[in-house]
Amino acid sequence: MTTRYRKTDEAVKALTPDQYRVTQKDGTEPAFHNEYWDNHEPGIYVDVVSGEPLFSSTDKYDSGTGWPSFTRPIEDDAVTTKSDRKLLMKRTEVRSASADSHLGHVFGDGPRSAGGQRYCMNSAALRFVPVDQLEKQGYGEYRALFTTTTTEENAR
Repeated sequence: MTTRYRKTDEAVKALTPDQYRVTQKDGTEPAFHNEYWDNHEPGIYVDVVSGEPLFSSTDKYDSGTGWPSFTRPIEDDAVTTKSDRKLLMKRTEVRSASADSHLGHVFGDGPRSAGGQRYCMNSAALRFVPVDQLEKQGYGEYRALFTTTTTEENAR
């Protein structure tokens, strides 16, 4: 059974004003003053509108920018990108594939050892699902991302 993630009127109505501004009006939240920039807990980040899995904490790193940053999306087709020239410079906007939520931008200054990408996301566009809640919230298939990490850490 495949889960179909999508944007609904009910989901959009349930957004906080900041979540709405960021995801529906292409906004940006302040650096260092957002929920997940300094979150170090294991889990996944899903689209606040559709619930679609977007990023994993296994790919999260401290970019020093004050926003949650990832080296890649959890699945290649979880996000889409498009050119953004809103600030008089060329940037690449990142949107969720299923709900078309504005998430943030991707830059080419990420860790070279992990592909060189920095997906700089807005916390307001994301909902964090801790590892111990994956099955309960319907994301059990992503548990394997953390089983390997835990096994490797225990072997050290």
